[in-house]
Amino acid sequence: MPRHARGFDVEAAWDHLLRRDRRLGAWMMRLGPLPAEPRWRKSFDPVDALARAILFQQLSGKAAATIVGRVEAAIGSTRLHHDTLGRIDDAALRACGVSGNKALALRDLAARAAHGEIPDLRRMSTMHQDAIVAALVPVRGIGRWTVEMMLMFRLGRPDVLPVDDLGIRKGVQKVDRLEAMPTPKELLARGEKWGPYRTYASLYLWRIADAAAATPRSQA
Repeated sequence: MPRHARGFDVEAAWDHLLRRDRRLGAWMMRLGPLPAEPRWRKSFDPVDALARAILFQQLSGKAAATIVGRVEAAIGSTRLHHDTLGRIDDAALRACGVSGNKALALRDLAARAAHGEIPDLRRMSTMHQDAIVAALVPVRGIGRWTVEMMLMFRLGRPDVLPVDDLGIRKGVQKVDRLEAMPTPKELLARGEKWGPYRTYASLYLWRIADAAAATPRSQA
């Protein structure tokens, strides 16, 4: 069974995108090469990462970090897993600042992890990215976008394009000088030429959207 490496050659991705897409390439030249993500080389526990993603949803980073710290203190561990989350009841979770919906999501994640439904890093290394999405989105509170962020920033899969992400859609709108953002379906078609490095293209599109937002209209 083929194994998927964590990370990819960003220089090859740079060369490929410059050749394949003149408009995107012009922006890439303005922004310069983007380095490899350091987290591609760091081991992590997918269950812990998903639990933290649940806790960070719809909160500022500072507020979420405070809640995570309280949960870690309550369970006596910096690892959020089915065994450690089992040390705390719902009332104690609520006392940490965890909402009812997030508590339910954590319980669902922990139960699925206990039953072996959440693949570990070794299993993920042999899975196609679509299979990873299919395995994780049934977890309460985990959507496709959350899994795509794991695929891109933790697993280093080279060909992920989060078509529902507003930042990426805004980036394409800027690159192509469109009146409106492309639909997810249009973005999927537009991104065909970026394969097999759609992750690297996505990293640029986020930055392009940020640059566009920071540019006064009179200079756009």
